Amino acid sequence: MPTIKRFSQYRLVINERDHNPPHFHIRMNDGREAWVKIDGMEIIHGRVTAREIADALRWARENRHILMDKFEELQQ
Repeated sequence: MPTIKRFSQYRLVINERDHNPPHFHIRMNDGREAWVKIDGMEIIHGRVTAREIADALRWARENRHILMDKFEELQQ
């Protein structure tokens, strides 16, 4: 599972051959995880609040096209 971006408290990853909808995972250093839908930046699973990952969501919004391209590439 490739790491797309690292932050101080977590990392943003996309799994190979993952399910729809297109999404990425945020893996916290403390073991918690959130799944975030690329279209809309909505947390669809996990016990992480949007406030805790605000800088990752901001980066993801600005780089949505990169995330979507990478998600599609890893599904093949």
